[in-house]
Amino acid sequence: MKCIKTNFEGLFLIKNITYTDKRGYFKEIYRENKINTKLPFQVMSFSKKYVIRGLHVQTTKSQGKYVSVIKGKIFDVAIDLRRKSKTFGKFFSYTLSEKNKTSIFIPPGFAHGFQALDKENFVIYGCTEYRDQKSEVSINPNDKILKIKWPLKNKILSDKDKNAISFFDFSNTLIK
Repeated sequence: MKCIKTNFEGLFLIKNITYTDKRGYFKEIYRENKINTKLPFQVMSFSKKYVIRGLHVQTTKSQGKYVSVIKGKIFDVAIDLRRKSKTFGKFFSYTLSEKNKTSIFIPPGFAHGFQALDKENFVIYGCTEYRDQKSEVSINPNDKILKIKWPLKNKILSDKDKNAISFFDFSNTLIK
């Protein structure tokens, strides 16, 4: 595994090692000794093309996330919500795919979301905290302040994400 730093403190990309032969491949996804983070909560999502999941954050027990694509391709987005960070209110985006063998580690204090780009997209997440449904918040993925340029014009959103709050409202009411 090779960790690649970004301009966002604590957020980095991971180039996974893959061993390929005539049978297929074997890929290392996560190594605690490289990331130095425990991930006690593992989840998986399946999304059809055009689906946007997010932008989600827990306001208490914020989750760090290690995100990998098992099949398909996603446009992944992380928004820095750490008030004292020099990148507060800015977002990092990267296309993760089965083919480019890249994962991302997003530290606690970020909202996270993605848009599914292929017909079938299987994504696994390792989380630093368990899910706390009572503190989950959605920030509008089409927020005018954030100006995220989602790659696909068509978008499929859950009701929760369609009714998400603005970044302005989130940053003025929920961040301590």
